[in-house]
Amino acid sequence: MVSSDQRRRQLAREKFERQQTRREEARRRTRRLTMIIASSVAVVAVIGAGAYLARGDDDSKSSADAAASADPSATPSPSPSESESKAPEPAMKIDKKAKYSMSLKTSQGDIGIAMDAAKTPHTTNSFKALADKGYFDDTKCHRLTTEGIFVLQCGDPKGDGTGGPGYTIPDENLTALGKAGAEGSVTYPAGTVAMANTGQPSTGGSQFFLVYKDTQLPPSYTPFGTMDDAGLKAVKKVAEAGVTGGAGDGAPKKTVTVEKATVDKA
Repeated sequence: MVSSDQRRRQLAREKFERQQTRREEARRRTRRLTMIIASSVAVVAVIGAGAYLARGDDDSKSSADAAASADPSATPSPSPSESESKAPEPAMKIDKKAKYSMSLKTSQGDIGIAMDAAKTPHTTNSFKALADKGYFDDTKCHRLTTEGIFVLQCGDPKGDGTGGPGYTIPDENLTALGKAGAEGSVTYPAGTVAMANTGQPSTGGSQFFLVYKDTQLPPSYTPFGTMDDAGLKAVKKVAEAGVTGGAGDGAPKKTVTVEKATVDKA
């Protein structure tokens, strides 16, 4: 017999994954449309300027319609565009044997995150490279989930769930939380910090989520850090305030702005 709590968690996970799939499909449609538009413009330019302008108006409208069809706030991370996915990740510059810490100075309190470069070298190196150039500064944590799963998602410079650094990094440390159970999930303990992705392997970018209460999710999100007590307390207070509009998933009612992010050796 499945309990009501188990059923609710299962439904939340299924919704989480469906939303990722819809975002990925919408992005693929947009990429295909962009390629078609580019090809059409090249052909029409040869035929004549008048035809080119007429075609350009139609294509612009179609492109806008396709972009509007994408769900802007549902997935745990954006799907990188074809050009973004080909960009290289930052050159490895960290000491893989060292411990690192990430400090997030936010509008709702400071959050300290312990990172282990030995277990997540690519993730740690990417976060340090981004933090060193101020990538996370003045960005908002755009998504809070309070039903089924319990996370606050940050790291998107656009603040709407569609932004990324222009490259992807490989998954790491996926076995750290144990083997998936019958439901296909593992427990991400409260305090865990993990990478968001599109639901496909090795599609992490800059978005990450802060787990403020034990959460069941598939073991496909790189767990790369642990919040300190003060940070976990701050995120819990944000969660207690709820989601804008009273939903269980969306922008947090208490706006969380990352004012400054730094990554240094511990």
